[in-house]
Amino acid sequence: MNPWLTLPYEPAFATLGSDFYAEVSAASFPQHLLRWRNDDLLPQLGLDPNAVRDEDWIEAFGLFRRDRPFLAMAYHGYQFGQYNPRLGDGRGFLYGQVRGRDGHLYDLGTKGSGQTPYSRHADGRLTLKGAVREILAAEALHRLGVTTSRCLCAIETGEQLWRGGEPSPTRSAVMVRFSRSHVRFGTFERLHYLQRPDLVGQLLDWTIRTYYPHLGEPGPDTYGAFYGEVVERTAILCAQWMVAGFCHAVLNTDNMSIVGESFDYGPYAFLPNYDPGFTAAYFDDMGRYSYGNQPHACYWNLQMLQVPLQAAIASDVLEQGLARFAPTYRQTYQTRFLQRLGLPNLPDDLATDLILATLKLLAVATMGYAEFFDQLRDGFTPDRPDSLLADVVWPGDEALDRWQVWQNLYGTALRKTADWEAVPARLRQANPTTTLLRPAIEAVWEKIVTDDDWQPFQQLVAALRAE
Repeated sequence: MNPWLTLPYEPAFATLGSDFYAEVSAASFPQHLLRWRNDDLLPQLGLDPNAVRDEDWIEAFGLFRRDRPFLAMAYHGYQFGQYNPRLGDGRGFLYGQVRGRDGHLYDLGTKGSGQTPYSRHADGRLTLKGAVREILAAEALHRLGVTTSRCLCAIETGEQLWRGGEPSPTRSAVMVRFSRSHVRFGTFERLHYLQRPDLVGQLLDWTIRTYYPHLGEPGPDTYGAFYGEVVERTAILCAQWMVAGFCHAVLNTDNMSIVGESFDYGPYAFLPNYDPGFTAAYFDDMGRYSYGNQPHACYWNLQMLQVPLQAAIASDVLEQGLARFAPTYRQTYQTRFLQRLGLPNLPDDLATDLILATLKLLAVATMGYAEFFDQLRDGFTPDRPDSLLADVVWPGDEALDRWQVWQNLYGTALRKTADWEAVPARLRQANPTTTLLRPAIEAVWEKIVTDDDWQPFQQLVAALRAE
């Protein structure tokens, strides 16, 4: 028996009814080559990787041999600030939902599996390069401790696709995403657009019962707590991106998860150098979703989420929830940045000064954002903490002055750290040896395109995962 076909799938989202989705079938493909299987995820589903054959993956997620329809989820969203009612799962669907060994419900969601009623005349396909990029992004972010979806598998499907954003024709694939939820801010926004406050309430109750059961039974007393926790989870996620040096690039409300999980990686990029104005998407002419603007974008998206939620939650309660964004973001950013510096919690004023000094130094340094932490990790010696980054050639007097300010503050922080001998281990844990910069992605893709050589890709994944 195929383990994927015998998992105890739960019809959780299906219980909401056809107002929330369209039943669809998968496309048929001329080829099925399993290019990626994420065996690390299988134990979470109670599966032994050795008991799942490659043929099982292909049968489930390439041939889609299953006796019940799949669900293309319906949603709208604000895209670059403009409301778009012509969205929804246009090239994927909810394959199934299954309970993990940790008790959480997980979505298996496809991407590139064919057209749906929401395809808007598009072909419903995914490029193989798009699948490769999403796999790499998810693994890199997971290693950095970011709350992220991950890729379960990718199957090359043998079609030639034409895309404006990359050389065409290009190869096709189906990818399966492993996620806590595919319910988006835009899932609620669609129901407000349709003037269905009853459905907003239905989705709100279902979401609390499914993903926020610790809040208690849905009702007036828990609705406000729900929104406040969504605000906090979103603030935490945004702080995680910022400390990781990650620019999502498309923070539309249809790409914002109701459980505060990062997903849907398109034109993303990790910072080559520290630059708040860095923009990953070539089409983001105004820098709306630049690296430095991500906190504002997430805050704005949470404001827009208030509009449909006003059907059940008073405006003053929503504003109280939104007020939790700034302190949650600040505390998370500070804690996680200190972790990258190898330090535990510091007095608030010293932590603020040290982080600000680090960012000011990075703003004028020629080294990359991740390279700074690499050098700190590799160069830290407990017996000579005053020599940190002393071998760096700083570009001019201003940079040298900023380094000296930083060095003094870092030394002060070390003297306030009782177990500073543990700093090297903290630096190794918080700062992976491999950073997913664009040249690395293009290098592995080039080997796939020219030689169909997947070994560099596998090696890069292994490096991104390394402790």
